Amino acid sequence: MFGIDAHLIDVEVDLYKSGMAKDFVLVGMADTAVRESRERIKSAMMNSGLGYPNKAVTINLAPANVRKEGAGFDLPMAVGILGAMGMVQGVDRYLLVGELSLDGAIRPVRG
Repeated sequence: MFGIDAHLIDVEVDLYKSGMAKDFVLVGMADTAVRESRERIKSAMMNSGLGYPNKAVTINLAPANVRKEGAGFDLPMAVGILGAMGMVQGVDRYLLVGELSLDGAIRPVRG
């Protein structure tokens, strides 16, 4: 949210094999709350019985020149990961926003 305007953000997810220690990369001008989503997403997916990929994850939040704030990106990033894993389809037709609790419940966010 920027004032009363809402900007659409595309969440792009790529899974790939990696031998590097960094297995979760988030790009696209994300603030601290968005960067911390990794832990919430992983716990929520595991505790919901969905599993978590055994591959490295890169998530791009586009456009890169718009600052991303808050925990509302948890749900779209988690669904993007599920899409990249082949567990859900057609996710590009929906607008999603929500914070994930560690048990997988969806919490409301401002805006």
